[in-house]
Amino acid sequence: MDEIPFLKPLIVPKEAFQDYMEQIDNSRIYSNNGPLNQRLEKQIMEQYFSNDGDAVTVNNATTGLMLAIAHTKRQGKYAIMPSFTFPATPLSALWCGLEPYYIDINPDTWCMDEERLKEALEKLGDKAAVVVPYAAFGVPMRLDFYEVLLQRQIPVVIDAASSFGSTEEIQFGQGFRGAVVFSFHATKSFGIGEGGLIYSGDSGLIKRLRRASNFGFDSGRESRNFGLNGKISEYTAAIGLATLEVFREKIAIRTQIASWYRDALAKYRLLESGWKSQCSEHKIAYQFYPLLCPSGKTNTYFVQKLEAAGIQVRTYFSPPCHRQELFRHHSHTGLSVTDEVSQRMLSLPVWEDIRREQIQRIVRCLSDG
Repeated sequence: MDEIPFLKPLIVPKEAFQDYMEQIDNSRIYSNNGPLNQRLEKQIMEQYFSNDGDAVTVNNATTGLMLAIAHTKRQGKYAIMPSFTFPATPLSALWCGLEPYYIDINPDTWCMDEERLKEALEKLGDKAAVVVPYAAFGVPMRLDFYEVLLQRQIPVVIDAASSFGSTEEIQFGQGFRGAVVFSFHATKSFGIGEGGLIYSGDSGLIKRLRRASNFGFDSGRESRNFGLNGKISEYTAAIGLATLEVFREKIAIRTQIASWYRDALAKYRLLESGWKSQCSEHKIAYQFYPLLCPSGKTNTYFVQKLEAAGIQVRTYFSPPCHRQELFRHHSHTGLSVTDEVSQRMLSLPVWEDIRREQIQRIVRCLSDG
């Protein structure tokens, strides 16, 4: 019986970006917002954001979060966010001198509960420096609520690490005038090894973040504002350009894999026996397939069961941030939904050459539990 790994990243082969590598050799420009990086940003804006706003590449999404939080936050103490997120989210706030304040999640979408968020904003008042929602597992969140926060002069930075390629009618985030941070890590749908993107409908914000990602330099290469080195190399841009050429095919493959999961869940009647999928009316560019085991059971049992069958899964995010040593002293609302979801969450394999019969095997193994 063959083993099924959790992830098998598939970055475009070297032949796909060989021409770009030759351009690097000819230009002898290797970094510092070179011509390939400029072309990558331009094509992303044209193909995925309809030239609405602007975007800047960064060396990883954590750097993107740090830059966006640092340059949008207002005076205050707290970065408000869910605990049900990857540690990069609270770590970014800490690096910016803020304390995370955790909000419970919606039991259906697994994104931050907006009612609990409203209560927290009322309670904290001017102590709220920035709101950092997490688009859980790439789900296209509704952004109208957060647009209202921006209108109230409450900064918003969206952690959309897994959301590049996720759509409503348009790419998730398009037109949003806060900051939206995407990850291009090898394990993401738009995987180029390492990298990320900050998008905003506010071109002025991206101009400031671009300067901040280059040591805060002005045109005279004098540091005028707080910054760091957040740039990508031309080699990374080369892989990004080659990936753009096939990205819609990659999304289609991942969409097909998700449909195989849904078919298998129906075949083995898991949803009828208490299993639960994430609620979304829109297309998700799946990095993996998240699923809640039945209430009263825990993910630990199923992880061990699948492992014994040669199937590797993960439990994002278990434990959630507020249960981790570094973050457990931070303030928070009640987190009962977060605690329950984290104990029941399973993240199932999605990789581009996984076979339908392997999906069937994974779900069949779950149904036997």
